[in-house]
Amino acid sequence: MNLAEGVQFVAFGILAIMMIAAALGVVLLNNIVYSAFLLGGVFISIAGLYILLNADFVAAAQVLIYVGSVNVLILFGIMLVNKREAFKELPLTWLRKGATAVVCVGLFALLGTMVLSTSWSITPVVAPVEGSIALIGQHFFSDFLLPFELASVFLLMAMVGAIILARRDYLPDVPPTQKTEPPVLTLQERPRELISVGSDRPQER
Repeated sequence: MNLAEGVQFVAFGILAIMMIAAALGVVLLNNIVYSAFLLGGVFISIAGLYILLNADFVAAAQVLIYVGSVNVLILFGIMLVNKREAFKELPLTWLRKGATAVVCVGLFALLGTMVLSTSWSITPVVAPVEGSIALIGQHFFSDFLLPFELASVFLLMAMVGAIILARRDYLPDVPPTQKTEPPVLTLQERPRELISVGSDRPQER
C-alpha cells in the first residue's frame, strides 16, 4: 500500500464515521434544528465519498442540490413552524421506538448481507472525461446565466421571507410611526353636595 492509497483509506474511514455519527444524531436527537444541521453533515460526507471515487461533478451536485436546496428547505420549514413549547410525550412511546429500532436493524442486516455477498472484483479503470466541469460551468455562465441568477434571487427572497415570518411574534402590532390620539378634555362632574345645597335655597322672586 503506497501513500496515496493510505490517504484514501484514512479519508474513507473518517468520512464514513462522520456520516454514521451524523445519521445517528439526526434520528436520536430531540431538537429538530440540530437534526436538520446534522442532515447537512450527512450530505457533505456523502459528497466527500463521491470525491474519493473521482466523481467530482456528482459531489458538486450533491452539495448544491441536497445541502443547498433540500436541507435549506427543511430549515425553512422549521423556521416557519416557529414552535417554542416542548413536545408532549405520547403514550406507548417505547413501543414506537422499539419498532423503529427493529426496522433499522433489519435494514442494516439486509444491506450488510448484500455487501458481504457481492463480489467486489477489480475492474479496469476508465479514464474520466476531462473538461466536463469546465464545460458545464461555461454553459452556466453563458447560455444559462439568466435562469441561474433568477434561481439565486428567488432563493434569497424565500430566505428573507422565511426569516420575517419566523420572527412575526417579535414585531409590534402597532407601527411605531403611528401616533396615538390625545385624550379628549372633558369638564369635571359637579359635586353632588353642591347640587343639593343649591336646590335647598328658596327661589328669589
